[in-house]
Formats: sequence, C-alpha cells, structure tokens
Amino acid sequence: MPEPTKKEENEVPTPAPAPPPEEPNKEKEAGTAPPKEWSLGESPATEEQEKQNANSQLSTLFVEKPQTGKVKVGGNITFIAKVKAEDLLRKPSVKWFKGKWMDLASKAGKHLQLKETFERQSRVYTFEMQIIKAKENYAGNYRCEVTYKDKFDSCSFDLEVHESTGTTPNIDIRSAFKRREVKQQEEEPEIDVWELLKNANPNEYEKIAFQYGITDLRGMLKRLKRMRRVEKKSRAFAKILDPAYQIDKGGRVRFVVELADPKLEVKWFKNGQEIRPSTKYIFEHKGSERIMFINNCALTDDSEYYVTAGDEKCSTELFVREPPIMVTKLLEDTNAYCGERVELECEVSEDDANVKWFKNGEEIIPGPKSRYKVKVEGKKHTLIIEGATKADSAEYSVMTTGGQSSAKLSVDLRPLKILTPLTDQTVKLGKEICLKCEISENISGKWTKNGLPVQEGDRLKVVHKGRIHKLVIDSALIEDEGDYVFTPDAYSVTLPAKVHVIDPPKIILDGLDADNTVTVIAGNKLRLEIPISGEPPPKAIWSRADKAITEGSGRIRAESYPDSSSLIIDTAERDDSGVYKINLKNEAGEAYANIKIKVVDIPDPPVAPNVTDVGDDWCIMNWEPPVYDGGSPILGYFIERKKKQSSRWMRLNFDLCKETTFEPKKMIEGVAYEVRIFAVNAIGISKPSMPSKPFVPLAVTSPPTLLAVDSVTDTTVTMKWRPPDQIGAAGLDGYVLEYCFEGTENWIVANTDLIDKTKFTITGLPTDAKIFVRVKAVNAAGASEPKYYSQPILVKEVIEPPKIRIPRHLKQTYIRRVGEAVNLVIPYQGKPRPELTWKKDGAEIDKNQINIRNSETDTIIFIRKAERSHSGKYDLQVKVEKFEENASIDIQIVDRPGPPQVVKIEDVWGENVALSWTPPKDDGNAAITGYTIQKADKKSMEWFTVIEHYHRTNATITELVIGNEYYFRVFAENMCGLSEDATRTKESAVIAKDGKVYKNPVYEDFDFTEAPMFTQPLVNTYAIAGYNATLNCSVRGNPKPKITWMKNKVAIVDDPRYRMFSNQGVCTLEIRKPSPYDGGTYCCKAVNDLGTVEIECKLEVKVIYQGVNTPGQPFFLEGQQQL
Repeated sequence: MPEPTKKEENEVPTPAPAPPPEEPNKEKEAGTAPPKEWSLGESPATEEQEKQNANSQLSTLFVEKPQTGKVKVGGNITFIAKVKAEDLLRKPSVKWFKGKWMDLASKAGKHLQLKETFERQSRVYTFEMQIIKAKENYAGNYRCEVTYKDKFDSCSFDLEVHESTGTTPNIDIRSAFKRREVKQQEEEPEIDVWELLKNANPNEYEKIAFQYGITDLRGMLKRLKRMRRVEKKSRAFAKILDPAYQIDKGGRVRFVVELADPKLEVKWFKNGQEIRPSTKYIFEHKGSERIMFINNCALTDDSEYYVTAGDEKCSTELFVREPPIMVTKLLEDTNAYCGERVELECEVSEDDANVKWFKNGEEIIPGPKSRYKVKVEGKKHTLIIEGATKADSAEYSVMTTGGQSSAKLSVDLRPLKILTPLTDQTVKLGKEICLKCEISENISGKWTKNGLPVQEGDRLKVVHKGRIHKLVIDSALIEDEGDYVFTPDAYSVTLPAKVHVIDPPKIILDGLDADNTVTVIAGNKLRLEIPISGEPPPKAIWSRADKAITEGSGRIRAESYPDSSSLIIDTAERDDSGVYKINLKNEAGEAYANIKIKVVDIPDPPVAPNVTDVGDDWCIMNWEPPVYDGGSPILGYFIERKKKQSSRWMRLNFDLCKETTFEPKKMIEGVAYEVRIFAVNAIGISKPSMPSKPFVPLAVTSPPTLLAVDSVTDTTVTMKWRPPDQIGAAGLDGYVLEYCFEGTENWIVANTDLIDKTKFTITGLPTDAKIFVRVKAVNAAGASEPKYYSQPILVKEVIEPPKIRIPRHLKQTYIRRVGEAVNLVIPYQGKPRPELTWKKDGAEIDKNQINIRNSETDTIIFIRKAERSHSGKYDLQVKVEKFEENASIDIQIVDRPGPPQVVKIEDVWGENVALSWTPPKDDGNAAITGYTIQKADKKSMEWFTVIEHYHRTNATITELVIGNEYYFRVFAENMCGLSEDATRTKESAVIAKDGKVYKNPVYEDFDFTEAPMFTQPLVNTYAIAGYNATLNCSVRGNPKPKITWMKNKVAIVDDPRYRMFSNQGVCTLEIRKPSPYDGGTYCCKAVNDLGTVEIECKLEVKVIYQGVNTPGQPFFLEGQQQL
C-alpha cells in the first residue's frame, strides 16, 4: 500500500471511528467546534444485537484485515484481506462494499480491480481490492465481508484521497505546536447537513458528502427521496413527525405527534421493530399529544423511526453526531541515540479515543510487522519506537477529531570502535567457515559477499549477540569463496575478510544412466555437457580409442568451461558410436570417466513385400524385417497401399502391426494394387519399402445354377445350366463339365477346353450306366464351387411325348398386311426327334408359295410376300412314335377395301342433303371400320372432306351454300386405311335459293337389342406354376349380358384364388399363382334376355424343377418337398 501523503491546508480532518455506543458523552473543549460527521444507513440494533456486534470485533475468519489508507489524486492503492483455509473445505465468499450497501463487484473495471489468489503451502486465501488512478470522490468508508457456511466476518476501513500538493493536513502542525499550545479552531456555526442536501442541486451531492464526511451518501439520498414525497393529509394525525431529527451522541431526543382522535392506540417502531418502554425509551401522553424520549443517544440509534395510529403511520429519520476529541496534553521534543527505545506521549479528552499518528505528515500504521507500537491507557496515548535509528529523526504529530499536536525527534549515533576485526581464511571443501568480529556498540549490521548481500539459509547463519557478530557457513562449497565484508548499521566503517576454498577435481555423472550411456539420434547434434568441479578449475581432455579430441571447429570437438566440459558432435553418424573418455587434472588431483555414446537411427526400409494370396477384396502379404534396425528394436510396421494407376498412398493400419504378415481388406475387385511397408522403432519411421508387384483382387464366381438334364441317348447325356448369380470383376472365361460313374469318386473332365455355352453333350458313355454330373465356372481367379446334379443319370434314351408351345401372340388370329413378310417360329419338344406335318385348311401346303423349315426344337413358316390367298387355318401335327400333338394357327392377310357400291342423294332441303350408300363388295379381308365423305362444288370440282371415320351407311350433309350445286363421294375404310377409289353420286344436289317447305321424314324406331355374341374368343393358354395367369375374351350384347366363369362346367363363385373383371365388354379372369391342379377347361358364359352364349378354352399349368418343364402333375426330385 502506498504511503499516505500530507493533507492540504484548510482541509477538514478525517473523523476518527466512533466509540462504542455504551460510552457516555464527554464534555466538549471550550472554543472548539465539533466536526460535522454523520453516520447513516445501518438499521439500529437492540441491546442483544449490540452485544453481538461487539463480539464480532473478534475475527473468526480474517488472519489479516485491510487497513485504513491514504492516496493522492491519480495514485493507486491496494487493500489486502487474508483468510486462513485450514478448516475450510472450499473457497470462502468475499464481498467488498463502499458505505453500507454499495457492492463493488459490479463496479469493477478501469479504476477498480478485484483479485484473489491461494497459497498452497501456507493455505491462505488472499483477496485484493486495487483502486487505480484515485479521484476525490473515491474517499469514504469501505467494508470487506467474508462468509463461509454459518461463519461470518467483516472489517471496515477508510480511504482518504488528497490532492498532490505536499502540504500538511488541515492546518500547519509545525507552526501550531512550536508555540506549545493548542490552536483552537474558529467557531463555526451549526450546519444542518440534512437541510443542505434538501436544498442543494443533485450535482453537488458528492461535493457536500466529501466536505462534511458523509460516507453513506446513497442511503442518505434514499431517505431524502422518502422525505420529499408529498404526504397525504392524515385523518389519524393532526400533527405528524418532522422529516428528520439531529442529536449529538449521548444527548436526548424528543419525538412528538398530535392525534386527531385521542382514543387511538399509538405504537412506536424502529426499523420495523416495535419499541417497548425502558430506561432508554420513555413514553408520555399529554392530551392528544404522544411523546417518545430517547435517552443517551448512541450511534446505533441513528435509524428510521415511525409511529402508527390505527391504519396510518408517519415516519422520520434520526441522525446522531459524534462529539470531537480534543488533545489535552501536547507532545514534547525528544533527543535519543540509535538503538534506544523512544516514547512520545500525549493525552486526549476521552478514554480509548481514536487517535492518528503522523511522521512528517505521513500517517503511521501500527501492525505486527511495524517498528512502531501504539500504547493506549485510558486518555493517555504513547507512540513507542523500538531500537531507534537515524532514519527515525523526524517531526511526529498526533491528530484527533477536534485537535492536534506535534514534536521533533532527533536520533544521533555513538562513536564506534572495532575491538576484533575479521581475518582471512583458507578452508577445504566441506569444512566450516566462521567469520567473527566485535565492535563497541550493540547494533546490527549487514554482511556482503563480493558486494552482494548475504542471504541466510540452511548452511549460512548470521549470529548477533550483543557486540559480537558472526557469519558461519557449514560444509564450505566452491561458491562460498570470495570477499566478505561486515558493515555496522548507520556507520561508514567496514570490516573485510577473504575466504579461499580448495577442492580436487570431480566428474559429475548424475544425469547419465547407470552404465553412463548417452543415446543420440543420427543426424542430430550432440552436445554432451559434463559438470566438473575442482579448485583451481581442472583441465579436461577428451579421447576416443586413445586418440585425443581437440578443441576447435571439427565435427567432433571438445569445449571447456570453468564448471563443465562439453563433447560436441555435429550431425551424429552411426560410426560415432563408441566409448569416450574424459580426464580431469588440477593441483589437487586427477579424475577420469568412460562414457558410452550410442547413435540410433530410424531403421532401414524393409524389402518389397510378397503378396501370397488374393480374394475378391482382400489379399495376404508378408515380408522380412529390415537388415538394420537403427540401433533400437523394431516396434512394428505400417502398411500402405495404392492403386497402380494412382500416386496416392493410403495408410491401412493406425496401430502398429507387430507381425510380418498382414491382410489388407476393402479393396475394389478387378483393380490393380500395390503395397509397401514402413518399419518403426523408438526413433521413428523408416523410409518406405519398394512397392510389391502389382496384384488384382479377384474372386471366383458363384456356382452355376439350374443344372438340368436336357436329353439322354444310349451313349450320350446332354446337360444344360444357367450362368452363376454372381460373376464379379474377373468375368467368366467358361465352364468345365465333369462326371463320374456311380460307385466311384474319380471325376472325369468331359470338355478338354473351356466352353462358353451353357449346354454340353457328354459322349462315349456306356449304355445303362449311371453317372453323376457337376459343372464349374472358371475365371482368372480359378474355378468356382461345383454345381452338382442331385441324382444319378441313367444313360438310356427316354421317349418324351411331343409338346407344341404356341407363342402367346399366335394364340389369337395372326394378322398381316398384303406384301408384308410372315415369319412364324413355333417351338416344340419330343424325343426321339418327332415327325412334323403342316396343313392349310385341311390340305397340304404348297411349298412353292410357303416355306417350311424344321429343326430339333422348332418349326418355322416363312412367306416372303404375303397375299390374301395365304389367309386361313394352318394345322401342325407333331408325332413321336405313337404319341402326337396338334395345334392350329389362324393367319389373316388384310388389304385396303374397295369403294362403296352405290351412293345416292335421298333428299335435298334447305342447306342440307341426305345421302345413303351400300357397303363395298371387297372389305379387304378385314372389317369396315368407317367411311369418309367428301363434297365438291360443280364449278371448281375441288373435293373437301366433310365427315371422317363415319360408321353408318347414310348421312346428312349440312351448312351447304345456297345456290351452289354439289357432287358427293364416299371412301370405305378398314384397319389398312381408305379404299383406293371412291364412289361418286351420279346426280348433283342443287341448293335452291327460294324457300322450300321441308317435309320431315318419318323414321321407324331402330331396335338396338342384340343377343350376346363373343367378338374375341378365349384361346388355349399355358401358365407357369407360381406366376399369375389371365384369360381374356370380349363380348357384346344389349341389354348388357351377365358374365359367368366356370371351370370344368362348375361355376366359380367367391373363390379368393380367382379375380373377375369386365370393362367395356372385355372380360378377364385372373388366376392367382396357379398350381398344376388349376389346369383344366375354363368357360365364359354370357346371358341376357335374347339368349345365351358360351366359349371355352384349355389352361395347362407347367412346373419347372431343375430346369425341366413338366406339364400337369409335378414330380419331385430327391431332397425336394412338395409346396
């Protein structure tokens, strides 16, 4: 904390803290006016609370409290509070306040900083409040509170801020006390600070508070605000309390109210607590007046009071002033010698009053570590200076709230004589050094070594007994050598002595291993510094293999220093490893030591790894450890890989691989990779090895699927299969078919070369033999797992009944236009090879017009250029011995139709013409789908289409131009288009200009009723078991016929396996996942009022097992179950 400065002249002295409330009031000195000091803010306490407050003076938590301080304007000051933490489990809570309740935590910033530290050794919390660049308004009373659980402690202190003028506070103390009399202050009129604040501008509040010593300005302003409130007219009080009362400490105050109704009960309160009658509080009733007296007012009575009458109350504030303390006995000038005890005494007007001492205008703050002690005995105050020094010569002054006094202290030195001087000493290392001298005076002094102060420690002790001074050093060290000087305090006399320490050389190897080994990484610089000792300093010589290492600028060199010798190797190499010797020699002896230097390096790169096996996304690799491990054991390996076409290597393991084999995974099949290895030891990672040979992760395919028997003869077996489900990036090179005879395990390869097709015939087999067959898929990765045929195959030709498989699009009428090509492929099966016979409409086919080609599995009808004569029903018969199969195909060759036969004008009226015509003789072998009608003006004979796609054979042409004459013609239309020619009306139709009465023609009602008729029949259908099948036909009729579906003449009703649809005359029956038992004859029946019609078809359900299509009732192979 900075030293306080002198106060300016005419500055009001800082008031001392008030005495305890129980102290009686003292008489004021004549002619001395009390300073204006107010204590505001805290609520008054009861007598029990006053006792608790008195007991709280004993600190329960603080070990060091912040002390009152002074600072100049613009200066810095720090207040420190310390709390012992031995009995605390956590950090205590500390708050700093200004006045009574202004929490300074929210004001921390540029001018206020709060800090806290904790010393672990002493277990003391230190809390600091630092005020930076103080201003005048920072002055006042401050408080520090510390809280820990149920413990509480607080401490108040003051801060005074002075202008930096260097003058003494308040008045000129020197001039006042040279006359050895108290200069009484001029009497000042009584000033009511309360009235000053009430009438002052708010901008002047702080100035008034500083001038009159108000520390709790904030609380006073709150009371002022309450006083300024406009009081409502009271019905209970005829006269209320004054806004505020002011009384000196120890005085008596009188509160008076006048009631409007004397019968009302009155209660008095202090800070919300009801006041009971006692010797301190006296109550009186005089008519309607109610009076309360407070005797012997103390500072604790400074508070807010209010009185209640009924539901109303009125309040006031009481301010208690403390009387000034006067100096009754003045200080006297004193002379003393250095080292003596000095006492400065004075007496004041009251016992245990607060008195401040000053030295040359700076306040003296007594404390445990201070040389100044203050002794108080009632009214007597004594300043004690133990062991006075010349620096204590000064002008001392004492100050109270009502007076001050000063005196001069002069301290001189006695003549000094040297009785025993210091002597030079030479000692051995480790022995005791004792320097002793004796002087005539019992004063302290200072020891220095080589001009620096000597610090006491465990080895070094400074002894002062009376006039004898000793410096004792245990176990002398080399650094203890030097020039020692003893200088008595306050004298210019010095006592010198020299100390010389000798020691044989020693090599200190504490920082090395047990075997004195030093390890250095290759490429690094080694600076091996070996501490040495010896007095005088020994000479060090380094050598290796009896070859001395000189000091210079070589790569390996030595350097010598007084306390150490260094071996330096720039850019260490492997060959630098070996034993180095250091030899020390001085006058006291010789010493040597051997040091082993080991140069370690990263290991050599391993040789290129070998990839021994590969899979679809993995490989197995191994390698040999590096030839040189770098002088440190190999800890493991890092593995990297990259694509062959890439330059980016990817680390595969982040934990070291301890083995010399590794299995990389998650590679892309079919992509070429390379791998490389890094060896790792304690020094680091080696350079990478050479990349391995490129390898491609490949996987064999999955086994082929659906291996089945295609055909069997007496000497051959033909097998067929499907490609594998998973082929992979290696692709598929071909298949290998193998067989073995039943009872043996010798598998024979049927095909010497790989085959691409999924069908192969095994030849040269003995008749009636049984063989097992398997097939493998082969690619670059090798052969897949074999696919076995589940049962033995008998080598004997089997008769297979013929079957004709009519394609779905041929189950209905096959329609082609004239001139188009017809190419129909009809598959069939049967063994041995069946005989095929084609017929058209029951007659043999003219092979000059229709080409027939037969193969083992199908037959083809080919017509290069179709004609209408090629239309008809074609029958196919497939015969195998006594078995035969028949099928029919309807082929329709269509062409454009001819024109209508006759076109007539039936009637002409107004702008309308009625036409009629007869259908064409030649419909082009296809149904007529409509007509196109055109008109032409006789004048231009340009034809314009009037109606297109017209279905009837009569029409009315409207919106004709009156006065024109028209011809009409009609084109017929079928699925191939319009007829090439049109039929024109022979007569023309004249649209007359004059009016003409139109006679409405009489039409007979057209009968739209029609018996049911199937326009598209059902066709025989094949279905695959497990896949939905549909039957379709179309029907017309009016009224709309009712549709009924039947299977084998039994109606299908509410069967969940069937769904029936009918949309725009198209009838559909859906069979959900049919089984062989759903095969049979299906019938669609249409019924309305005009008749009934039926149409049938056959449905055959086939089951596929192991690639064999079997109609009807399925058979199950070994190991399979019926679904």
